[in-house]
Amino acid sequence: MILRSALALLLAPAAAGAFELEFPLDCTLGDTCYIQQYVDHDPGPAARDFTCGSLSYEAHEGTDFALPSLAAMAAGVEVRASAAGRVRGIRDGMPDIAANDSAAPALEGRDCGNGVAITHEGGWETQYCHMKQGSLLVRPGQDVAAGTPLGQVGLSGRTEFPHLHVTLRQGKTVVDPFAPGSTDSCGPATEGLWQVALPYQPGGIISLGFASEVPGFAAVRAGTVAPPTGPDAPALVLWAYLFGGRAGDVLRVEITGPEGKVIAQDMRLEKTQAQLFRALGKRLRAATWPQGSYDGQATLLRNGATVDSAAVRLDL
Repeated sequence: MILRSALALLLAPAAAGAFELEFPLDCTLGDTCYIQQYVDHDPGPAARDFTCGSLSYEAHEGTDFALPSLAAMAAGVEVRASAAGRVRGIRDGMPDIAANDSAAPALEGRDCGNGVAITHEGGWETQYCHMKQGSLLVRPGQDVAAGTPLGQVGLSGRTEFPHLHVTLRQGKTVVDPFAPGSTDSCGPATEGLWQVALPYQPGGIISLGFASEVPGFAAVRAGTVAPPTGPDAPALVLWAYLFGGRAGDVLRVEITGPEGKVIAQDMRLEKTQAQLFRALGKRLRAATWPQGSYDGQATLLRNGATVDSAAVRLDL
């Protein structure tokens, strides 16, 4: 079980009478899903999110609600309509495979992958992308209520991690539901369009766990890293999977056991990355590890302040 604590910016919900959106996934934000990227608010070749932070990329036109692993995607996470409307169109049949995989098919303009587009009153439209192949539950022309299941989160189209990309438009203009004013500027947030305000998390720990060796990044992203199963494990390794890391951030990692501190280190991040992982461990120097509970703690620090922290326990 992972315990976590995060510093998040609390935003205001939609104003009374405004067009508003419900949360589009059956997951718990900050626990079983997180927001990886926001609409780009930089009018030039750089990128910045609505707070002037780094959680966006050049010309990104939506919000990316990400899952912690491919295993979570395989288990199935429901996508839901954010507002009542009518299904304008759908696409299904594209495989769930990372776009940078050598076996991925040519996209040929189908960057959204499997998806759904819904029109709403007032000229609004929501578009849901990267859904799981074969999971779509609606058809063109169908009327849907807010919360209607549309399908599941997938890995189709131009993506490298399982997530739901949601684009909001009024007419042909992209609107950021977190800051519905101009997307050419950024700054302190005011009122968004979410029925229940969603917190802004400027980076954090996606998952944390123990292993008996330094795992590969592919296994971390897949959610398949196995913890040590006995006191004769060749090593105790604590790994942390992060999003939104910035150059200069510090990841503080520590393992404590029945006899006290096992190992600890502050790791300085050298560059800004959308996703990354780090690991710290110690080799077995005796016949077995002392039996009992081992606690792993990871804290992401930015300018000395805690951005996020998580803890996990292993019993040997």
